[in-house]
Amino acid sequence: MRVEVDLDRCEGNAVCVGIAPDLFDLNDDDYAVIKLDPVPAGMEELAEQSINECPRAALKRLD
Repeated sequence: MRVEVDLDRCEGNAVCVGIAPDLFDLNDDDYAVIKLDPVPAGMEELAEQSINECPRAALKRLD
């Protein structure tokens, strides 16, 4: 599984970082970035939760 961040939608709310700090971080401009690509199998549930809870729907699952 892979996750993509839509930088046009991301506001840097860091909800994803709060849910999965090992998967997501904020860059110098406070936009979400993926730390692990592809997402390790044991972390897919956290990635899905981050996608579902992103307030701006800036995260998208790629298969």
